[in-house]
Amino acid sequence: MLFSISPQNELIPVLAPRPDLMRITDLPLQTPHPLDTNFCYSKNLQATLEGKKLLFEEISISLEEIQEHYLKGYCAYHPGIRRNSNKLICARCGNKRQELFASYQCARCKRACAYCRNCVIMGRISECSPLISWTGPATVITPCTLEWQGSLSPGQQHASSKIVEAVERNSEILVWAVCGAGKTEVLFKGIEKALSTQKRVCIATPRTDVVLELTPRLQRAFPTINVIPLYGDSGNKLKHSSLFISTTHQLYRFEQAFDLIILDEMDAFPYSADETLQHAINKARKSKSTLVYLTATPNKSWQRKCKHKKIAYVKIPARYHRHPLPVPRFIWCGNWEKLLNQGKLPQRLLVWLKERLSKGKQILLFLPKIAQLEKAKTILGQLDSKVESVFAADPHRIDKVKKMRNKEINLLITTTILERGVTFPNIDVAVLGAENDVFTDSALIQIAGRAGRSSEHPDGDVVFFHHGKTWSMVEAKNQIENSNKEAAQTGMLLLR
Repeated sequence: MLFSISPQNELIPVLAPRPDLMRITDLPLQTPHPLDTNFCYSKNLQATLEGKKLLFEEISISLEEIQEHYLKGYCAYHPGIRRNSNKLICARCGNKRQELFASYQCARCKRACAYCRNCVIMGRISECSPLISWTGPATVITPCTLEWQGSLSPGQQHASSKIVEAVERNSEILVWAVCGAGKTEVLFKGIEKALSTQKRVCIATPRTDVVLELTPRLQRAFPTINVIPLYGDSGNKLKHSSLFISTTHQLYRFEQAFDLIILDEMDAFPYSADETLQHAINKARKSKSTLVYLTATPNKSWQRKCKHKKIAYVKIPARYHRHPLPVPRFIWCGNWEKLLNQGKLPQRLLVWLKERLSKGKQILLFLPKIAQLEKAKTILGQLDSKVESVFAADPHRIDKVKKMRNKEINLLITTTILERGVTFPNIDVAVLGAENDVFTDSALIQIAGRAGRSSEHPDGDVVFFHHGKTWSMVEAKNQIENSNKEAAQTGMLLLR
């Protein structure tokens, strides 16, 4: 889309290329038009654009209608790529790394046109791509109430109260809760507080699996509103709601949208390693808003923030069912990689697997590398016919996780993609090659946290099969034991 400028200094967008037209990035920043309060604006356009900046190609509304709203003060055009001292900046994802920009000979603007490669999967944004935003009135949010009838443990109740306080104060808080503490239920009262005061809420998470697991639980808790899940393949990009559950990547499209953002698994990849995703969170929240961080495994930097009181935080060292966390066992299994390449697996692992399967237990088996999954699956298929493998880019990943939940799979072999964000009620967990660098202490804590999560089956066996103990393995075990100790000392565990 290119632009001309009217005698009244108004932008006139044109889709067909013409030599007299200009790119949005080459134009001076525009002052928004005054709002015509007598204008009968489109509710559909409001729902599509409110709290977002979108490419024209993403909007299923005619350019004529958008332009009419622009002239009446209800929409605005913004550069998709900005230049600052000859440095490129992506207005959507915040990318400033020059090596992540490229240029092409653009058929529209007839010149070398830079675009951002960092977020190109969401649609190419270039120097001649305007972003369109809503500048009209906000949608009136209908207050709703929580219809969850469950109860909270003492640890959950304390954290829930602190979150409500943070929502009331528009402040930030870290909830440091062990795996299986029942973090979702802890959020309910804070979300209800926000929604009851006509605030918009987003639960953001690095992984699609978590979005898919949380959406039905939140919809049951708040049945009178439409809970919108946002992830790569979801078809809800243009819908409006007061409660979204979104992958962090999808927040690239939002700006000044949410009064409450709950960032789940804030230490998880890719969020923890990607500055543009961290930028997306800050861009998506309103200037006066609440940010709740959730994690079971804060890194050393965040632990120091807590220790020196640089951020408000609350700890939940016990699970909601008040049983101890399963403590991992270490079993040496020799050079397992050599065996695997020979089409074999360590005897100690096979004995453990046979024992668990004979008792009807489901099993998660973690391996360090994708290439090892199929080899292990071929071998273990001789033990049980219901064996599957899954990894991040697996096109059937969602279906396989669903089958595991439905107990159609007895043994699921996986990478660290399932270290967090999924819950199976009665499983045992094993790691083969726990000494591998991919298994950090936080990853191993999360993996161990897959076992014993339900109140009906609070115990689970967790085994780290290894070819040599590592600091990460020892640290993970120590942290789990320390959480159990703290929970016992604070009276959060049931007496046995």
